[in-house]
Amino acid sequence: VQLQASGGGLVQAGGSLRLSCAGPGRTFSYYNMGWFRQAPGKEREFVAALSRSGGTTSYGDSVKGRFTVSRDNAKNTMYLQMNSLKPEDTAVYYCAATRSGSMYYGPYDYWGQGTLVTVSS
Repeated sequence: VQLQASGGGLVQAGGSLRLSCAGPGRTFSYYNMGWFRQAPGKEREFVAALSRSGGTTSYGDSVKGRFTVSRDNAKNTMYLQMNSLKPEDTAVYYCAATRSGSMYYGPYDYWGQGTLVTVSS
């Protein structure tokens, strides 16, 4: 299963970005999906996740109220809308998928290559 994350870039604090994650074709809707991030020198952090249908979502405390995760199963794509960005949001963002695991606890079996988000102050 290949995942392709895109949409990262450089943005000023307070700005917005939307990340995309292209997933496997016909079976995309079989997977619970998640976003994680890893800043330099820090451990990987959970950002957001959503269920196969997109009807249930979960967010890390540091992004609640600012980020929104969604998916379009017809387009085999998951999104992460990031608003009110802060310098501490700077990280490589990874999308991940699990077919049999929990959206909350995983395990996430498949990972994208990551896309870099840099927020300047």
